[in-house]
Parts: sequence; C-alpha cells; structure tokens
Amino acid sequence: MGCAGFTCSKHSLCALNILYVMVSLLMIGIAAWGKWFGLVSSFQVVGGIIGVGVFLFFVALAGLIGAMKHHQVLLFFYMIILFMVFIVQFSVSSACLAINREQQDELLEVGWNNSQSTQRDVEKSLNCCGFKHFYTNVTCDAACFPNNSCSPCADKIQEHAGEVLHFVGGIGLFFSFTEILGVWLTYRYRNQKDPRANPSAFL
Repeated sequence: MGCAGFTCSKHSLCALNILYVMVSLLMIGIAAWGKWFGLVSSFQVVGGIIGVGVFLFFVALAGLIGAMKHHQVLLFFYMIILFMVFIVQFSVSSACLAINREQQDELLEVGWNNSQSTQRDVEKSLNCCGFKHFYTNVTCDAACFPNNSCSPCADKIQEHAGEVLHFVGGIGLFFSFTEILGVWLTYRYRNQKDPRANPSAFL
C-alpha cells in the first residue's frame, strides 16, 4: 500500500509515540536518579523535570492508544495538544539559540538569587563560592572554602552556559520538528479509512 497507506501511517504514529514514551521515562529516571544520589538538591528542578516527563508520557500514551484503535476523539485531542507543545518548545528552543552573553548573565544571576539549593549544588560541583564576588564571612559548601582560596562561580558557569544553551536549543528544535511531524501524521491518519472496516462507514 506504500507510505501513504493506512497501515504505514498507523505504524509510523505508533513508533513516534513509543519514542516519546521512552524519552519521558528517561527524563523521569534521570531526575529521580539525580535526586536519589544527591546530585541535585533542588526539589523545584527535580519536580519540574519529572512533571514534564509525566505530561509527555500521558500525551504519548493517548497518542499510542488513539493510533492503535484509530480513535477519532483521542487523535483529535492528541493533535491539538501536540501542536501547542510544538509552539512552546519551538519558541523556547529558538530563544536558547538566539540568547546573547549579556542576557545569559542576567538570567544566570536571577536563577542564582532565586534558589539557595541551586547555589549549594553549583558551589559544591564547581568548587567556587558566591556568584560574582567571594566573601569569606558567608558559608559555602565548596572544598576550597576552608582555605579561602575560592573564586566566584559566575566565570565558571559562563564557561559552560553558552554550550549548554546551544545544546538544549538544538535538541529542543529537533524534537519540535518531530512533534510537527506527529501533528501531520495524526491529521492524515484521522482522515484515512481502515481497510478492515466497513467500506461504507463514515469516518
């Protein structure tokens, strides 16, 4: 029947949603692993990643069930939700790729000031104290603190911030195009007739 056929559309949509299920479980697993081993102490960060993973899991599950059963209502809502996720993810990914050094500095400082647990994680992992200035009269979890030999964290964070933003933006952009592919596949699949069904049935 070729790639334009009902069976090919069904299998393509199922494969795409299985990929999303695997990605969502990977996100949940990595976040839980990081929290369990104390790599990330911020509950907001871990909770946010797990929340996104759970949301993606249920969306992918709805798409998978809808594709397997050719369920019109499930496929319609799946298509709408996936399109909204595409718009958000494409916008965020484009912003990550387009952000300049000054905007990076501002965002990093805001994030630093908003979370004490993130500060401790960064200070411990990068062996630095403070954001732009190191003060000896404040507490710090870094190994260099007892010797008063710490440097500020801003420079060390900025060394990797640009690379991380471009990596995250590139990955997000790639997945956003798989989402628009999913929307197109779902739209086409909904309007195809199941060859095993009654030929006179209206879909």
